[in-house]
Amino acid sequence: MSRQARIEEKLNAAFAPERLAVVNESHLHAGHHDHDSDGTFDGAGETHFRVRIVAAAFAGMSRVERHRAVNEALAGEIAAGLHALAVEPAAPGEKVRW
Repeated sequence: MSRQARIEEKLNAAFAPERLAVVNESHLHAGHHDHDSDGTFDGAGETHFRVRIVAAAFAGMSRVERHRAVNEALAGEIAAGLHALAVEPAAPGEKVRW
């Protein structure tokens, strides 16, 4: 199972979101450790992700609390080499930029 699929599975289990988009942005980070020595992306590395999530669980939480909750849900992935995680959390009814 890909890291992206594992992230989606863990976030669905933890938050039952009404909207979820997990975007693999690893290819945008040429020169990082997931890339071949010539700077090309080899397709095997999944280390940079953007998570866009709308879930009722975030209602009443501050932005920092939301980020901490997502990081906690993904702690195993972070420990296993997830290098960068951009989180865009919202509660239902909140305005989002995406």
